[in-house]
Amino acid sequence: MDANPERVAIFMAWPYANGPLHLGHVAGNCLPADIQYKYERARGRKVLMCSGSDEHGTPITLTAEQEGVSPQEVVDRFHEINTKSLADLGCSWVDNVDPRGVEFGGALYNRTSDPSHKEIVREVFLNLLDSGFLEKTTMQQYCSITDGQVRFLPDRYVEGTCPICNADGARGDQCDDCGGTYEANELLNPVSKLDPSAKVEIRDTDHMFFRLDMFQEHLAERYEIQSKFWKPNVRAMTKNWLDMGLRPRAVTRDIDWGISLPLDGDEWASKRVYVWFEAVQGYYSCARIWANRYASHAGHPKGEDAWESWWKVSSEGNIPKHIYFMGKDNIPFHTIIWPSIIMGMNSAASGNPPSSQPQPGDLALETNVPANEYLMLQGGQFSKSRKHGVWLPSFLERYDPDTLRYYLSINMPEGHDSDFRWDEYVDRVNNELIGTYANFVHRVLTLAHRLPNESTNPLQEYFDLSLHLDNISQVNDLLESATTSLEKQRFKEALRSIMSIAQLGNSILQESAPWSHINDPNSVEAKSSLSSLAYCWLLCRGLAVTLRPFIPFQSDRLWNMLGCTDNIDTVDWFESYSTDKFYWNPSKPEPLFERLDLESILEYEKSLADSKDNESSPDVADIGDGLIEFEDFVKVEMRTGKILSVDDHPNADKLFVVQIQDGPDSTRTVCAGLKGHYTASQLEGLDVVFVANLKPRKLRGVLSEGMLLAADDEDGNVRVLTPESEIHPGSLVR
Repeated sequence: MDANPERVAIFMAWPYANGPLHLGHVAGNCLPADIQYKYERARGRKVLMCSGSDEHGTPITLTAEQEGVSPQEVVDRFHEINTKSLADLGCSWVDNVDPRGVEFGGALYNRTSDPSHKEIVREVFLNLLDSGFLEKTTMQQYCSITDGQVRFLPDRYVEGTCPICNADGARGDQCDDCGGTYEANELLNPVSKLDPSAKVEIRDTDHMFFRLDMFQEHLAERYEIQSKFWKPNVRAMTKNWLDMGLRPRAVTRDIDWGISLPLDGDEWASKRVYVWFEAVQGYYSCARIWANRYASHAGHPKGEDAWESWWKVSSEGNIPKHIYFMGKDNIPFHTIIWPSIIMGMNSAASGNPPSSQPQPGDLALETNVPANEYLMLQGGQFSKSRKHGVWLPSFLERYDPDTLRYYLSINMPEGHDSDFRWDEYVDRVNNELIGTYANFVHRVLTLAHRLPNESTNPLQEYFDLSLHLDNISQVNDLLESATTSLEKQRFKEALRSIMSIAQLGNSILQESAPWSHINDPNSVEAKSSLSSLAYCWLLCRGLAVTLRPFIPFQSDRLWNMLGCTDNIDTVDWFESYSTDKFYWNPSKPEPLFERLDLESILEYEKSLADSKDNESSPDVADIGDGLIEFEDFVKVEMRTGKILSVDDHPNADKLFVVQIQDGPDSTRTVCAGLKGHYTASQLEGLDVVFVANLKPRKLRGVLSEGMLLAADDEDGNVRVLTPESEIHPGSLVR
């Protein structure tokens, strides 16, 4: 352990408490944050993890109105459901104080309805107002008119056509199709979600605006420094916002549910703090509430000010590491908006101009924002509002949480969207988690228990370190590789490296065949073979520690089956594969997992989908095996073409506008998401394969008349599919 451990703050985007969590939330936010938290603790670092339920805003009131209950009833119910689900998943929110001691940190899953959070938000509001970062502005906003009654329609109370990509069903402030954000009055063809028949018009209303434009230069400076650590999606979306130019953004809304404004006057009485402005402050308020509620009572030397250790730059200039986990739709809020608010808070507190480089005593800015892409449900995006998903409470009622953690970790949408599929879930669990890891562990423990023993590990006397130097070197290399990946929040990569240690263990077992010598352990050959079995025992101990961030329940169970007497929470990451830790548990070892049966799972899940009264799993999407009929496949017409020109898409950072020659005398336009993988010059002149009979669709305002075919691997490499040799454009691919 380090003599002066690094301080790390881990933040998870706050899910709305308007329904149960779905697996998209788990893969995008919840699981990555918990994996990182457990890893950082294993590294001996001082870690504070903060998040909670987002309980204000229109998603809550819409749910309440649909159910005919109060917003408070909605958030109380779903905060309890989601808190329990996260605990059942093995997330560390229940460890309010670190098992190593309060000075090492802890965790808090709070709620934005907490009175302390409300007071902190009002405090920040006034400080920013007094420092000139908020200003009153008259804006135009949609409202519905029914029987002469006027009701303003903030964000999600109105739907229409996206002004960026022209997709239908766009929300009032953001489009799910393209991820674009805009002011509600920019929405096209608006319709009230509460009453689609009501007349909708634009009227003036006064609001407070955050002067986001004042931070353009500082954010651009920070982008140049931070972007080298960011994923491509984070770089692209942040740069797009900066290139478009930042403008003031409303921080209040005409709504009666939320945090009241700390302003006098009747004009403000009916308005509330806009949820985007207050929810991001939850990271800061949650840390302060944790210090007041837990750290001060657990004996932290700084008492109620303990939060400062994870938030403020020290007098020596040490900056705590801040890592924010979220889905890609939340990127601008964490690379543009929240850093601007923090810079404003620092300026208000110090009296100095805003700065992209926090000074001693200032609040720290983000270290990394490892935003994930979307986890899809067999091609469709998980969505609470559209009731499209697999719901976490329902899943955990039936399946082992570690199987879900493993599958989502190895299938995490880090570089591109990934799919949740029941057949793949079963295959990964049965063939990898059980076939590679759990079977290795069970074989080792079972074979060891066949040796004569007297309450001590019989393998220790056979272990000869000199026989395993090459294997030890391989394990150290794999552990270093996993560590490097985890430092960069590349969880799939890290998990593959650790699973490779289990694969190595299986190879050692097969080559040494210790089962052949259990009954005659005294020959020279037997001693070498049993030394290999002893080394595999040590690998099991190391796997329990290094897989714990991913599969905590079965790691703790394995730890107990190994008879380890030290606290797994205090084992140093780099000492996990120590060669001198031979503990013993005389109890008969049991398998860690049960194999899954796809047929029974599909039958059960279909029954959920068919059930109309199943509240925990509403509208579960098609849960088939992912196979399509041949008749469906032959409907897809694939042809060859030659790329004539490649231009930047005017409204999308990731898209090229590609002109393809698709016949002797004809061309078509295709939008292709190949930026970051190819330059325009690399694509021009290529013979390619494309889908020719795809219905034309506007992508961010440009009509796309087909789809280029490309392949991508788990490492994010993308390659366009090309014919082996030149062939006439328009040739049918069979």
